[in-house]
Amino acid sequence: MIYEHEIPTGSKLYFGKSAKLKREIERSASDIFEEENFKEIVTPFLSYHQHASISEKELIRVADSQNHVLSLRADSTMDVVRLMSKRLGRSITQDKWFYIQPVFKYPSFEINQIGAEFIGATNLTFGIDISSQVLSKFSLSPLLQICNINIPNMIATKYELDIGIFERGEIEKLFALGISWLDKLVRVEKVEQLDEVIKEAPQDVSKELASMREMSEEINYKRVVFSPLYYAKMRYYDGLFFRFIEKNLTLGLGGKYECDGVKSAGFALYTDAIIDTIF
Repeated sequence: MIYEHEIPTGSKLYFGKSAKLKREIERSASDIFEEENFKEIVTPFLSYHQHASISEKELIRVADSQNHVLSLRADSTMDVVRLMSKRLGRSITQDKWFYIQPVFKYPSFEINQIGAEFIGATNLTFGIDISSQVLSKFSLSPLLQICNINIPNMIATKYELDIGIFERGEIEKLFALGISWLDKLVRVEKVEQLDEVIKEAPQDVSKELASMREMSEEINYKRVVFSPLYYAKMRYYDGLFFRFIEKNLTLGLGGKYECDGVKSAGFALYTDAIIDTIF
């Protein structure tokens, strides 16, 4: 039995102080984006192409008037890039866009996001800088985790491992390999530890580790940790990415990716998680 006052599991309800806080976060973010020369875009709630960036199992599907499959927006990134490159790009040269809108995932999850895409960019520091500006407005200074999705992929291929080992954090299976540099890599958190592994690791892995170090030198943020073996199950991140973490919640996530041959970078702040952290 469904009661009149019930809302679906995973959907969001804000009222009073929480609704006011949500608007304050969104307003602060919007002001910062405008200062950084980003323009706002609001993409359709329905999309034909969500399967390109999100697993089919996570999509909430409906049909259009011709019975073509549509999905509720489950991800904003690829829609923004495709709309700019395929539809609006002929008449608009702007390459920095931000959005404040929810995404929806099966069966009934609503996730409020504040995000941005810098089309053609190959540097992620803008995302870290803007994210930290927004978070600091609300006295938040979460841990910044710098990662590189190429590293677990390389190690899984090199040693014929299931990538799920990294996704599940089963580090004991990595120690079981008995490889000195890999044992040290599992323990990496600080710059000094990263430098030591860079000297010992195979050249391809060492190059990816060096890119993490270079990124850390370009940012101005105090609470930084390196997580070279962290694996995020994102279909389009293809190199460096970052997370802002507080109280076991991911407050923000960003990375580099390629869409239709265009290399870009973007990030999202998770409004719901930020509100939960403040409250």
